[in-house]
Amino acid sequence: MSALAPATGPGLSSVRFREARQYDWLRLEELLDEVEKGRASSLSDEDLFELPVLYRATLSSLSVARETSLDADLVGYLESLSTRAYFILYGVHAPFLSRLGRFFARDWPLAIRALWRETIVSVAMVLIGGIAAYLVVRGDPSWFYSIVPGNFLDGRDPSASAEELRATLYDTHDGLAGFATELFVHNSGVAVLSFALGFAFGVPTILLMLYNGCILGAFYAVYVPKGLGWNFTGWLSIHGTTELFAIALAGAAGLRIGTATAFPGRLTRMQSTIASGRTAGFAMLGVVVMLLCAGLLEGIGRQTIRDDIARGVIATGALAFWIFYFYVMPVRRAEDADG
Repeated sequence: MSALAPATGPGLSSVRFREARQYDWLRLEELLDEVEKGRASSLSDEDLFELPVLYRATLSSLSVARETSLDADLVGYLESLSTRAYFILYGVHAPFLSRLGRFFARDWPLAIRALWRETIVSVAMVLIGGIAAYLVVRGDPSWFYSIVPGNFLDGRDPSASAEELRATLYDTHDGLAGFATELFVHNSGVAVLSFALGFAFGVPTILLMLYNGCILGAFYAVYVPKGLGWNFTGWLSIHGTTELFAIALAGAAGLRIGTATAFPGRLTRMQSTIASGRTAGFAMLGVVVMLLCAGLLEGIGRQTIRDDIARGVIATGALAFWIFYFYVMPVRRAEDADG
């Protein structure tokens, strides 16, 4: 800290230079001290976002100090501070397999737990959309065609007989595989858009959750009156408990970005959005994994297993696994891992 002592005489420009920028240097030094003392886990998302920003500001100060031939003590201090920051930010990282293991063992479940409020809102939007569409289509079946995309139909509409609808759930044919693929692509797109559009204060995310629920509710309004509600649930849920859960989590990640954008607190709106992106980013990486698992369940399980009870057991087991993994499984937090 001696390099920040006031200079006299010819060093007057150095004094003014320090006064204008030393807050950033001291703040960077404070954060580096926390990391070097093994207390990195105590830093908030805002602190972690601030580190590279302060590092670049310090490099800029060092460049100016060198070019304008400011006093050697100041240049030496800035060089030392920049070197410390460089090795902490860009030094040797853990091996890929170690980081991958940490993601599954800690980062992903902790991110999902941090989004529990947003997840409740996301699930609620899907349920509200589903119930509303079910009631609307039951009251007036013509609404079904306004809610469900045309490429989803293929005989699955209010005009189909019970036998025709039953065939879509149990028979093996190209139409069934095509519909399954269309549904998976649609849901994957909803998941990605729910997260990507979250920056717009979360409004598009909420609308996408509602709309996805509306599509489900509209289909239930077709199958339930024909006595096929349970059968449709089994056909859908064998992969749906994973896929729909992934969509809800993607919506939660989008809502986290949206609320950070709308209510930035003491940060700028951009800083708040970027800071919240760390938790949301971990969640979305996991959503990709869940969608891949759902694709396997859809491509293999749903096309080969036709017993409703077996479908229900697989769906229930998958949902129980995700709930345990995200909310019940003991997670070794960063402070435990570091010490």
